[in-house]
Amino acid sequence: MARGATILLATVVLALLVSAGYARFGQHLTMRTHGPEHRVIRVQVLNGSREAGLGLRVASYLREGGFHVVEIENADRSDYFASMVVARRDDDAPARVVSRYLGGTPVIKQAWSSDLAEVTVVLGSDRSRLRIDE
Repeated sequence: MARGATILLATVVLALLVSAGYARFGQHLTMRTHGPEHRVIRVQVLNGSREAGLGLRVASYLREGGFHVVEIENADRSDYFASMVVARRDDDAPARVVSRYLGGTPVIKQAWSSDLAEVTVVLGSDRSRLRIDE
């Protein structure tokens, strides 16, 4: 194959990959990542599983989706079975948005007065239920 044809083919493949990525994430950036006041949703990620690096992977996935991950830490323990999304404000709409993005993770309401994040994601050993590897 001629060099020019190879470059053209590579360009077409790259364009298809970029458009597929936009179709996956781009259409949801304003809908999925912004709360009722049209602010980007701030998320804290806590790894409560024994799977090393899971918090970083979920945080990366959330960032790709346009969420603002403000903290990645280990949870208070590493034996959580179920992953959950915790609403940290009286309004749980931002937590429901994060839950839908992760594939329907259960939402728990636990309001507290902190400016760190509106939502906390606690990761459990049921990691296969999370939709982070699409």
